[in-house]
Amino acid sequence: MATATHYLEVNAPAAQCYQWWRPLTHLPQIMDDVKSVEPKNGQADVTHWVVEGPLGKDIEWDAKIIDEERDRKIAWKSLEQSNNHVETGGAVRFDPHGDTTGVEVSLHVQTPGGAAGDAVAKLFADPQKKIEKALEEFKQLMEHSSQNV
Repeated sequence: MATATHYLEVNAPAAQCYQWWRPLTHLPQIMDDVKSVEPKNGQADVTHWVVEGPLGKDIEWDAKIIDEERDRKIAWKSLEQSNNHVETGGAVRFDPHGDTTGVEVSLHVQTPGGAAGDAVAKLFADPQKKIEKALEEFKQLMEHSSQNV
């Protein structure tokens, strides 16, 4: 299982950070491998993920928000029935500090064995570096939009 966690301070209020993350649909803006995250069948808590895989083959799965506290945290997990050949999940926590917010993102991936597992392992190679880059992108987005409010 690969796990990555990263924390940083963002110069934006927790409510603004939470609102950006809540639908999960904005993740392609900060995560290069994520092509799309869309609500599934109009449900706000279930999303369909498409991630660019090795050799141009996309990997897809459905995920459900399993824990949520407004302006404080969101956690999601892939659904077994989505036949995704990968078990993945994540959480983002928001620690309000007035005009700034501590944001911590955790991701985990359990890959299957065999050729499918090898492909997924390559896709999720160096998750720590990917999550650090994604949070830096998020920080820039939030701080830029806060300046324009």
